[in-house]
Amino acid sequence: MGWESGAVSEAAERPDPGPAGSAPEETPGATASRHRGASTSGARRPRSGAALLLSLGAGVLAVDVVSKLAVVALLSGRPPVRLLGGALYLTEARNAGAAFSFAPEATVVFTVIAMAVIALVIRSATRVGSTGWAVSLGLILGGAAGNLTDRLLRSPGPLRGAVIDFLSVFDPHGRAWPIFNLADSAIVCGGVLAVLLAFRGVDLSGASGAVRAGRRK
Repeated sequence: MGWESGAVSEAAERPDPGPAGSAPEETPGATASRHRGASTSGARRPRSGAALLLSLGAGVLAVDVVSKLAVVALLSGRPPVRLLGGALYLTEARNAGAAFSFAPEATVVFTVIAMAVIALVIRSATRVGSTGWAVSLGLILGGAAGNLTDRLLRSPGPLRGAVIDFLSVFDPHGRAWPIFNLADSAIVCGGVLAVLLAFRGVDLSGASGAVRAGRRK
């Protein structure tokens, strides 16, 4: 009888596995830990997105400023430099208008618009969890800040300064395509990427349209 008593005692000490196929009951501590982990992950994504956005924007601004300083120092008053068999020329030009020499008489208007764009992008940075949107807005931020720097610091004066352009394709004087700079290129690339992300239904947080619909359900 001793072995029977031992078997009964061991069976009594085992936890009830519950109905067949059912998952073990989750303890309150495990549930809280899981929710804390999800919350931490959700908070980490916007912070990393904002860091990427601002870092890329600062990098684009730095490269744009350095390139324009080099152009003023090396190309002012000199003939265009022919590159890539004539596909690209380096030539200094002053642009009072928007990107690609558009509307040169509206310098102050474009300066104010650039300020508004920069403020809007920086304000949205804390909500960016998508790498694609971080890259897109970072390019736009850096490009807008690069051209705004010229508007504020170059002649003929604050808010009316002319932007330094120096890239011309297929013609040294911008007759095939308006002369542009690296900031213009960053703005255009960022804008194209933003359109693609919007077309795919990806929002700032990184969620697709299908995911958002599932959350609403």
